[in-house]
Amino acid sequence: MKKLVTDVAVIGGGTAGLGAYRAAKAHTDSVVMIEGGPYGTTCASVGCMPSKLLIAAAEAVHAIERAPGFGVHPKADTHINGREVMARVKSERDRFVGFVVEGVEEIPTEDKIVGYAKFVDANTLTVDGHTEITAKRIVIATGSRPSWPAIWHSLGDRLIINDDVFEWDDLPESVAVFGPGVIGLELGQALHRLGVDVLMFGVGGQVGPLTDPAVMAYANNAFNDEFYLDADAEVEEMVREGNSVYIRYKDKDGCPQHRVVDYVLAATGRRPNVDKLDIENTGMTLDPRGVPVADAFTMQTSVEHIFIAGDASNQIPLLHEAADQGRIAGDNAGRAPDIRAGLRKSKIAAVFSDPQIAMVGESYKEITARLGTCACFETGQVSFEGQGRSRVMLVNKGLLHVYGEQGTGRFLGAEMIGPNAEHLAHLLAWAHQSKMTVAQMLEMPFYHPVIEEGVRTALRDLNAKLHLGPEMIKHCLDCGPGC
Repeated sequence: MKKLVTDVAVIGGGTAGLGAYRAAKAHTDSVVMIEGGPYGTTCASVGCMPSKLLIAAAEAVHAIERAPGFGVHPKADTHINGREVMARVKSERDRFVGFVVEGVEEIPTEDKIVGYAKFVDANTLTVDGHTEITAKRIVIATGSRPSWPAIWHSLGDRLIINDDVFEWDDLPESVAVFGPGVIGLELGQALHRLGVDVLMFGVGGQVGPLTDPAVMAYANNAFNDEFYLDADAEVEEMVREGNSVYIRYKDKDGCPQHRVVDYVLAATGRRPNVDKLDIENTGMTLDPRGVPVADAFTMQTSVEHIFIAGDASNQIPLLHEAADQGRIAGDNAGRAPDIRAGLRKSKIAAVFSDPQIAMVGESYKEITARLGTCACFETGQVSFEGQGRSRVMLVNKGLLHVYGEQGTGRFLGAEMIGPNAEHLAHLLAWAHQSKMTVAQMLEMPFYHPVIEEGVRTALRDLNAKLHLGPEMIKHCLDCGPGC
């Protein structure tokens, strides 16, 4: 067995692992990166980028279907060529992955160890039985993988995950989506708009990542206007029948129903890839899911020379968070024992559905857990149904809630479903990270007519409820009609 001694070993070559490797390299040349699978981050290969390609195709279809609302009538029926749709998705996906691979190829060959690592002890790793690595510091950046109930294995190749969708050569006729979270909503709605018959089932009433009951209820109704979504479904039976899946369930009225679909798409969550690392040999403190407990600002675990980053950390499984965590973990692994807190940015999350969903800062659930349901905070709101620019563009669906702290007037966070939510969320996230008050946010410029004026309406409502500004008036004279 080959034996190596190194200052830093990074386990994983995805977004967090690459960030950790480069950050550690700024402090020492003695760094190795261990990767057993193909290079190409989850985002580029099976996550955010290919899903947006599918969504873009769906949006093109939806724009044509919406055209008659403007008095514009297409001359012929829209024809969706599933093979052409998927060919573009895969071609562009491969292009994005290629950029990542090019970056990996620039890493010296001697720094890349191919295989899957396991801990022998807190400083020693073995890689597929061919290499033993003794490292002074270690970064775990092994990512995550989809998870689903074990009983579904009986569905064979009729059970798919998002990875499988992006390998299709053509679109199927029907799909049952389990899990109306980020992945389920994005893929389910896109497939529906591309002509696939979609059923969507959830558990416990959860829709997307939302925690505000009013915003979640709005989202539930909005998606149900398009396709069947039961966020608290009672599925009684699901069995493989040839090349199809038979599903027996009770509908939202409690009536027995049954359907036969081509595929079941499991969008029921992801689990950190730490269960095959023999992590118990390190003596690290683990959470109830078996994931190492780590400091959110240093990414340091209970074993001071081991750090964890990205989806493996089970903190916030998003690319920009994985990149930030990777840099922090790698920087500290490289500079140890001079451990430093890294900048953790205000939380921002988006679902690229239509209407889009976004969350910023503290969620409603987090605020109520911290402050209770007392009058320590207030909620400002705006409906996009009557908002001027939204109506102009026929995208006037949505609800925005913004939260502010009583006494200080500090902006705490927001949850929303609505047009351009991805862009509204960025404005609000910048304000949150700057620790602005609601009054300070209202001093910022707003053009007319833009969808962002809806943010100002919600902030004015919040400022009034915090008793820091005048009561809301029905028609705002300084911002024109329909704001």
